[in-house]
Amino acid sequence: MSIVTIEKAIEEIKKGKMVIVVDDEDRENEGDFIMAAEKVTPEDINFMSKFGRGLICMPCISSRLNELQIPDMVTENTSKHGTAFTVSVGAKHKISTGISAFDRAATILTIIDPETKAEDISMPGHVFPLRANDGGVLKRAGHTEAAIDLARLTGLFPAGVLCEIMNDDGTMARLNQLEKIAKEFNMPIVTVESIIEYRRKKERY
Repeated sequence: MSIVTIEKAIEEIKKGKMVIVVDDEDRENEGDFIMAAEKVTPEDINFMSKFGRGLICMPCISSRLNELQIPDMVTENTSKHGTAFTVSVGAKHKISTGISAFDRAATILTIIDPETKAEDISMPGHVFPLRANDGGVLKRAGHTEAAIDLARLTGLFPAGVLCEIMNDDGTMARLNQLEKIAKEFNMPIVTVESIIEYRRKKERY
């Protein structure tokens, strides 16, 4: 597949599948595998690790991270694009070392489980939550917010799982390479800009 409509991307996310989300050329100019956190499986984590090769993170709404008392990694964020990493976490009672695909999937599902309390989370761990801007892509045009908005548009819990996509040689995959990856895995590509346009149009009425 290549670049598709938001409606198609939402359909895939709702099924528990991944999409490739590409941001602006003037920003990171990168593509991430993105899926809804609620649908994650160990197989998904393994796929991202094997074929994405980047850092697997969990975008999440700020209110949920606050409920679980997960603090930001730094008090003053000086990163180029302001990616809001929190302290890394693990599911205290449901994992072994925390790094396996099974353990990371379990931790992600634990975070979104409404029964989970702050005392059920260990810090540091092997899952990296990202605190999303409350306004989504309308306030910050990043992969973090794109993941949240895609999950929210499907009616799933507003949290996602993402991984930056790198080439075999360790360089970042750009659009022409991402299109080949999308075709190989029959995976749609969607742009952050199209999510912004979709939300503006949808929320105008």
